[in-house]
Order: sequence, then C-alpha cells, then structure tokens
Amino acid sequence: MNVFDEFKWRGLVYDSTEGMREVFETEKIMGYIGFDPSASSLHCGSLLPIMGLVRLQKFGHIPIAVAGGGTGLIGDPSGKTTERQMLTKEMVNFNLEGIKAQLARFLDFDSKVNPAIMVNNADWLTTVSLTDFLRDVGKHFSVNTMIAKETVKRRLEAEGISYTEFSYLLLQSYDFLKLYEKYHCTLQMGGSDQWGNITSGVDLIRKMHGTKAHALVFPLLTTSSGSKFGKTESGAVWLDPQRTSPYRFYQFWLNTEDKDAVNYLKYFTLLTKPEIEELAVSLAASPEKREAQRKLAQEVTRLVHGDEALRKAEQASCILFGEAVSNLSLQDVLEVFADVPSVNLSKSQFEGSGLSVVDVVASAGMAQSKGEAKRLIQGGGVYLNNVRITDVKNNVRLNESIEGQALILRKGQKEYRLVRLV
Repeated sequence: MNVFDEFKWRGLVYDSTEGMREVFETEKIMGYIGFDPSASSLHCGSLLPIMGLVRLQKFGHIPIAVAGGGTGLIGDPSGKTTERQMLTKEMVNFNLEGIKAQLARFLDFDSKVNPAIMVNNADWLTTVSLTDFLRDVGKHFSVNTMIAKETVKRRLEAEGISYTEFSYLLLQSYDFLKLYEKYHCTLQMGGSDQWGNITSGVDLIRKMHGTKAHALVFPLLTTSSGSKFGKTESGAVWLDPQRTSPYRFYQFWLNTEDKDAVNYLKYFTLLTKPEIEELAVSLAASPEKREAQRKLAQEVTRLVHGDEALRKAEQASCILFGEAVSNLSLQDVLEVFADVPSVNLSKSQFEGSGLSVVDVVASAGMAQSKGEAKRLIQGGGVYLNNVRITDVKNNVRLNESIEGQALILRKGQKEYRLVRLV
C-alpha cells in the first residue's frame, strides 16, 4: 500500500490531480501544507492536515510545513464571507512561534532518511519587489479565471472582496513555485476549499518550468449533525493546553457521536485498518460501551499532549464516576467541575474542629434543610470528595479540602456541588 491508498481508505481524498497514485508509487515526493497564523495555537481542525504530513513522512516521503508568516499578513479569504481583520507583523510573528512549537510535536525533523522541513513564507513574500512579482508571476494569471474561483465568486455575491484578499491566490501559488524551485517540492495538500488556490500553483509551475506538479485535498469536516467540527459551546478546541486543557480536549473526543467515531479514528489516529475495523464492530454491537470513542480520545490526546497528560485526563474523567480525588491538584479539580454548580463558604468555618457535615450539605444546597441533610447522610447518599459519609456527627475540617480551597460534594451517583473555601 502506498500513501495514496492510505489516504483513500481513510476517506481523506476529496480530490487530486490525475496520476497521483502512480506518482506516490514511483517517486519520493516532497509535499507541503501551509498553516495560517491567525492565532497563536492551531485547533483540532488543523489535525487533519497535520496528520496528512505525518502520514506522508510515515510512508517515506518528505513533509514540508509552511508557516504563513507572509500570507498571514494578507489573510486567506477561503471559507470567509467577510474581510478578515488584518494582523500586525508583531501579532503574526507571535502566533508563528506557538504554531511552530506545536508542529514540532508531530513531525520528525531529525530523521536520517526523510527529515521534515519547516519554512516561513515571509522569507520570500516580504522580500520580493512588487514590480518583479507582477512581471514574473502576475502575468501568468487571468483576472477572468481568478474571478471564476468559487471563493472569489461567493465573496463577490456577498459584500465584495478587497484587492488585498483577491491577491491571496497569487501569493499561495508563488509559495508553491518557490518550494518547487528550492526543494523540488511537487505536491501541495490542504482542505477542499483550497483546491482553486492549489491548482493555480500547479499551473504556475507548469507555465514557468514546464513541469507537472500535483494537488491533493482533504474533505472539509462537519459532524454528522451538521455542526462545524471542532466547535463546542465554549468555543474552539485548541491544541494549546493553556487554551483547552488536556481534560477538556480528551472530553471533546470522548463525546464524539456514534456516527462520527469510526471516521474520526481514520482521520486523526495512526491506528491500522484491522484495529479500526475491530472498533467499528464493537461500536455497532455495543454502542453503550463507547470503546471506539474512548480509544479515539486516548490516541488523539496522547498524540497532542503526551502520555502524562492523557493519564491525568483519564484520571480526572474517572472522578465523575466516583473515583477518589486524592491524587488530583486543585487546578485539575476546578477543570473537571467547571460546569458543576458551586457555592462559596468561609474558609474560617473549617479551621479548628471544622464545620458539621450536616451544615455543609445544607449550605451547599444539596438539601432543603438540615433535617433533609441528616436523612441523606444516614441513608448513605452523600459523598465528600467521593468518599461516602455515614455519620451525621462528623465535622469537615480544612485538612480534608483540596489545597485548602475546595471540597467536592456528591449526592447519589451524579449530582455534584463544588464548595469553594474563601
């Protein structure tokens, strides 16, 4: 199996130029994907193209990650209905540093056989003169053809498009040309919304060098329910752990709908075809076990954040099913219970001999009265930090709290309260 077959069975070939499979079979290809520095972190939607480069390298080809320090100053109009907000050079450079560090987690830049390459297109886009660019590159582009591109057509039918964003197609084509001239890169990959931009680069290389270059685009992702992939109620799911914690990242994948789970295993993991087929059988036979989703969450979290972050994310997830919280930090606890109702109680009440557990349960709103709180405790239905409380005479002391700042109360199997000590 060559890498084109790999992309095919995983459902990743939306379109490609003619003869792509044969080229992969007979040549060692250099292929690139560009990454837009519109933020200081990539998001989980970026994993699809990232994994494209990973698979390219895995099959012996050479991946090139292009950090868009030059094109980021202009803004890609693809998929946008309005003009992008222009970023300053300082903002673009700041964002690039975050993106470069993230890409380094996935690609092997030290391989003795096919080391990955990372470049910044600002190196050539910000140094070429306007007159040289128009004479050497612009003359190969027909305005009529550019207007006919789907991205431009949609914008012209809406609010219009500035010359700045209209020129983006030329800049991306120039990227492909420069990579061909410097590295003999003959393949560009990306999302299906990039097809027009990529094939324009293919045409430019043919016109200027008489050489055939290639394009391969992946499908744009939406969930089976039709919503945009990678979006939650709280916003985008980022690869940066400071923006989206490993726990929330893990939960995002764990909550994948049944209809999407197998496809996501194909898109975002390195699991083999037999492994994924086995998980597909399990999902069809016992969907309530969610084995496919759990494996998906494990594989992607490990890939993005590492083994230790995965271990903590899984441990945090287990808390919601009753496991002890003794090994978790306050930050972990606050992350896990961010969406749980909370109440503030004075820390001074828990000093010394502490506060009656009955008062804690009632004050936290888990019982309407102290009498009801007593009955709940006597019935074995109350847990403090996931440990059952049975004696109504118990007091809760400060040393039982998590880092002196929080307690977790649970009633029954699922009703939680976070008690903050202030």
